[in-house]
Amino acid sequence: MITRDQMQKAAEFIRKNCRASDFAFGINGSDNLLTRFAQNGITQHITGENLRVSLEVAFDNKTGTATVNRLDDDSLKYLIRTSENMAKLNQPDPEFIASEPAHELPEVNNYSDRTAELTVEKIVDAVVKCVNNAKAKNAKVSGISEKNIHNTFLYTKNGFEGFDQSTSFSHSMTMKKEGVETKVSKSVKDYNKFNMSGLIEQLNSQFDSLQNPVQLAKGRYPIILRPAAVLNWLVYLIWTFDRRTADEGHTPFTDQIGKQFFGEKFYFRSRLDDPDLATSKFSSDGIPGANMDWIINGVIKNMSATRYYAKLKNLKAARPFNVIVEGGTATEEEMMKQVDRGVIVNRFWYIRPIDRKTGEWTGLTRDGVLYFENGKIQKSVTNFRWNEILHDATKRILALGPSIQQEYYARIPAMLIDDFNFVDVTTF
Repeated sequence: MITRDQMQKAAEFIRKNCRASDFAFGINGSDNLLTRFAQNGITQHITGENLRVSLEVAFDNKTGTATVNRLDDDSLKYLIRTSENMAKLNQPDPEFIASEPAHELPEVNNYSDRTAELTVEKIVDAVVKCVNNAKAKNAKVSGISEKNIHNTFLYTKNGFEGFDQSTSFSHSMTMKKEGVETKVSKSVKDYNKFNMSGLIEQLNSQFDSLQNPVQLAKGRYPIILRPAAVLNWLVYLIWTFDRRTADEGHTPFTDQIGKQFFGEKFYFRSRLDDPDLATSKFSSDGIPGANMDWIINGVIKNMSATRYYAKLKNLKAARPFNVIVEGGTATEEEMMKQVDRGVIVNRFWYIRPIDRKTGEWTGLTRDGVLYFENGKIQKSVTNFRWNEILHDATKRILALGPSIQQEYYARIPAMLIDDFNFVDVTTF
């Protein structure tokens, strides 16, 4: 895999040969191992290294970008020549901002030797365990196991230099038998923290609870969102949680900085010091990572901002680099006892905007919906279509479970939310 020394040598070549008034030179190298399985058998192994080398140059405020996938001198000469020619042909960029200068970067650890050393034999052994579990239930299982190692390097004309090395491991699997189908997934930075037996146990619990689903009438119900469903939804909050689009009136967050806009129980942060989560030493354009409070007690404290917009409005350029939603202490059993009846949702999908200005979204439930009453699960039910406004739903949070690591970048709790709006039912 490409080393830091090789990256620095390439950066020195760019420094000596690039004639542009400004540049940002980036290298992303990866070494990946992916195993797919389906119908209770391994179907594909993919392994190998990938390299992406990019150069963005500027002559005054006319910019050009090119990419290659090699670091030899001829490739770097082509990279310089192509990006410079493109910049000279381009129109001036009214939002151009000079590349980042040198920064003191935070000390973070995104790398795990245990993950990096994970072999295909160990992955196959784990997949066999999943297959044997499915066979014991006379079911079929499919999924993906994937190991990734990344080296990231950024160098600019104005003096920024940053290098980071990271690892991740992810595993997802879907078990199916006749009309019953459900999925679980998890990813970690450190393979030591991955528990395959626990994930299989979660899969079995979901699978066993979904026999003979019946249709439940549409309407408003208390809902327990398990962590995967919460994260499915929050991805879309993060996508729209941008200061510029808010200031321009395109989202519901216009003029809401410093105001109580979400529910008081809702906290959203990004942290460098959570040892289990991937962090950000620097962003792709050279902004150093820093702890950020985005939403505290429902009050919007900060929003994402690009370098250009941050400079224009005298803001801090930032984006969420990991997702930490504060939880509580309630168990799922305790949540079920807090309301007369309700439903439990494992995941969401097909989430789409209805009205981005009001923050209303629609989507479907998936991977199992359970109906509970009098504090106990009574039956499984078919899927729903829902329409909801995320920030309004957080005002109806009745209880939170402990915040658990759902993905290598996210720590999320289960949520009990009142009056969730199910607008239609499905036949599956």
